[in-house]
Amino acid sequence: MRHRVGGRKFSRPTGHRLSMLRNLVQDLIRYEKIETTEAKAKEARPMAEKLITLGKEGSLHARRQALSVANPTVVDKVFHVLAPRYKERPGGYTRVIKEGPRLGDAAPMAWLELVE
Repeated sequence: MRHRVGGRKFSRPTGHRLSMLRNLVQDLIRYEKIETTEAKAKEARPMAEKLITLGKEGSLHARRQALSVANPTVVDKVFHVLAPRYKERPGGYTRVIKEGPRLGDAAPMAWLELVE
């Protein structure tokens, strides 16, 4: 039984799934707006929110925790650009905007973006 077990598996092994989500979060931080499937956007959203919250905390421990998820250039952007931008905001740094189906396989697509 999998009662109250959250998260989507995407038919991938754990390592592949986690690296895919990390790459999505890094691209979101880098470009501030990405297009992906709706399910992937909804799964990447909490990781991105937690990363920005670590940036707002600003401590060395928070930086090291962020480095376990993202590469140093992305972490620098989180700590020096995004954290000051969202310092007054208590959460909700991302938004998912649903789009139409993908042409190839009709997968529901969405934009995942950082709010202003």
